[in-house]
Amino acid sequence: MTTAEDVLHIYQLLADHNIPIWLTGGWGIDALLGEQTRPHKDLDVLLQLDDMVQMQGILAREGYHLKELWSENRGDTDSAGNEIATAFVLHDAEGREFDAHAIRLDADGNGLPAWEESADFTIPKDDLSGVGTITGVAVQCLTPEAQKRFHTGYELPEKHREDLRLLDEKFGLAYPD
Repeated sequence: MTTAEDVLHIYQLLADHNIPIWLTGGWGIDALLGEQTRPHKDLDVLLQLDDMVQMQGILAREGYHLKELWSENRGDTDSAGNEIATAFVLHDAEGREFDAHAIRLDADGNGLPAWEESADFTIPKDDLSGVGTITGVAVQCLTPEAQKRFHTGYELPEKHREDLRLLDEKFGLAYPD
């Protein structure tokens, strides 16, 4: 399991190296809610493609190594010419997981998913403007509206339906059954 302390340690460690991340998934939702509502096996994040190599080096020094590449992963090249994966999970010996998906920011600040071949899929810059808290510490995350969109189009496990119900309760967003 990944604890709030683990999340804040990684968040601060990357911030100390000028690597912004946006929390998504369960921790992103809990940050928006301002409290941990359930255990989380991993920390899901978006980060910029050009930060992927440095992030992996930093987390390798923390004991994290590649667990798996996501099926949506596709190789890409960062601005320094490094060939890199765009969607993968790192883990450490204690079983903590870090689920990373790479984006590029366009000139307007919109996120272009590096794992997605279609140019039609973007993450509007407003969706990247979410701010939540974990144990009182402010963190960047996707907005509630973006969390909703990222949790549609597939069969949701019960814990994810409950996450969305809690977001709906706090922010007044209607979610499909």
